[in-house]
Amino acid sequence: MSRMNQDGPPRRRKTCGFCADKVEHIDYKDPNRLKKFVTERGKILPRRISGNCASHQRNLTVAIKRARDIALMAYTADG
Repeated sequence: MSRMNQDGPPRRRKTCGFCADKVEHIDYKDPNRLKKFVTERGKILPRRISGNCASHQRNLTVAIKRARDIALMAYTADG
């Protein structure tokens, strides 16, 4: 993926929403916030799409898995 093959201006790097809000702990008991980082099929969004930093992406993954474990979130989409 060289820059010569791209059309238009270079894309701006996404900023981590958790760093911007200065969140220290990602709470697994808040499924509404966690649902933003899960697809309709139930897959966790990767870092390059969600824009999270590495440490917050790891914490987010653990929080989503914990929420799924205690049935606050579904493992897969209903259907």
